[in-house]
Amino acid sequence: MLLRRTATVLAGLFVLFVLIAPSDLEKFTFEAFLRVPLEGLIGVMALVLVPDRFRKPLAIAGGVALGLFTVVKIMDIGFDMVLYRPFDLVLDWPLLVPAVDFVDVTFGRVASVLAVLAAAAMVVGIVVLASFSVLRLSSAAAGRRPVAIRAVALTAVACVSLAVPGVPVYSDAAATSLVDHARRFQAGLQDQEAFAAEASVDAYRGHPGLLSSLQGKDVVFTFVESYGKSALDLPDVAAKLAQGNDRLKAAGYSARSAFLTSPTAGGGSWMAQATLLSGLWIDNQQRYRNLVASDRLTLPRAFREASWRSVGVVPGITQAWPEGNFFHYNEIYAAQDLGYTGPRFGYATTPDQFTLESFQRAERTGEHKPVMAAIPMVSSHAPWSPTPDFVDWSALGDGSIYRTMPASNDPPESIFGRDPAAVRADYGHSISYSLESVISYVERYGDENLVFVFLGDHQPAQMVTGEGASRDVPITIVAKDPAVLSRVEGWKWDDGIRPGGSAPVSRMSDFRDQFLSTFSPPRP
Repeated sequence: MLLRRTATVLAGLFVLFVLIAPSDLEKFTFEAFLRVPLEGLIGVMALVLVPDRFRKPLAIAGGVALGLFTVVKIMDIGFDMVLYRPFDLVLDWPLLVPAVDFVDVTFGRVASVLAVLAAAAMVVGIVVLASFSVLRLSSAAAGRRPVAIRAVALTAVACVSLAVPGVPVYSDAAATSLVDHARRFQAGLQDQEAFAAEASVDAYRGHPGLLSSLQGKDVVFTFVESYGKSALDLPDVAAKLAQGNDRLKAAGYSARSAFLTSPTAGGGSWMAQATLLSGLWIDNQQRYRNLVASDRLTLPRAFREASWRSVGVVPGITQAWPEGNFFHYNEIYAAQDLGYTGPRFGYATTPDQFTLESFQRAERTGEHKPVMAAIPMVSSHAPWSPTPDFVDWSALGDGSIYRTMPASNDPPESIFGRDPAAVRADYGHSISYSLESVISYVERYGDENLVFVFLGDHQPAQMVTGEGASRDVPITIVAKDPAVLSRVEGWKWDDGIRPGGSAPVSRMSDFRDQFLSTFSPPRP
């Protein structure tokens, strides 16, 4: 008897927790659980009033549904922590493949297989537990029908009579979540058609004289990982930008800065990079797959067709990258092509300073054809610790110097087990390092023919930004030739390498056309 009662109580607590628990960890407060789930009351009544021969099948079906709902809620929590949004039942399944690939590359094939098996076991276990819980509660309620009916009725009356404005007594969170997921499911099914319509417009395809105003220039686009608007107010970053602005001015450079709204936050760098380079809004993996299977004119392709040598320097790529063919680079330098022999620093395969030095050695040493480069840097990728020291450029060599520095192979998710204040401090330090790499590169290797654009790909995780942060990231264009900066005056960007609070904000997908129209003749 005691065992049955204990099982009933535990089953009730499990169902109560699942129905009431928020999909945002920051809302996990004591008060959030002091509510009555309306869905639970309806479920109890349904199981009590249904004929006995239908009760068990209905309870099993309800338990399976509750288990799957629990799995989706866990996914919602995970996606909210990293990407600032709930899990999408249509569009987000492909993101699980890169997650498995990351484990495979970082920890090995055995670890990735074990991770998949553990995830599958967890899903099955949750569904079984939910089914058992609903079955147990249905048996207990059916055995005391009059008591169960009176209890539900009294609870419902209490919820209505005790309701006070601003103080919720009941919860319909589960039903609201289901409705929201249903709406996103429908939108996801329609997204492919919407994207096809957007992609059908490619105004600069075949445009004569494309990029003619930049002839003879080396044009570099550098994506600073996780460099979001929130970084600008951190002491390390603010000081680095102020100091860097003065240094670049002293070296004869001018700069303009603004903000772009990224299609993603907390992760998904490849989608942000594809958005900027293609001029299309890439905010899910389905759009990314459709993009790389298309014939869209990207910035690297536009430069290549205008007689530049177009290269991609991608230290985050550690295995085959067939999507790289879509961008039409003349050359792709993946992690293994950069000549780095030092250790990893967290996620980063190569320190940012070494990545820029490798690019310089390969493409901008001595007499060379004008080059356009897209360089995603990775030192400021989570977990943001440890960060390599900045060293003298002449001492970089093959990267052996980094073996003298503290290194690690910690995965990005390790930030969630650390003190948030320490994580924010490490984040600011890593962004400062990446900015120093950019600023110092321009100082050391820049000349009249260098046009350097650096920007963030997305905001960092909410642990750093806090709840409600925008998706805006800084973008800066630096050049010594005054003719280049005079052409961007119409953009109304702020002077210097730090955009102010009122600097212009545009969608990241708008940048391609803005850049092409500025440095190309008017369209016929």
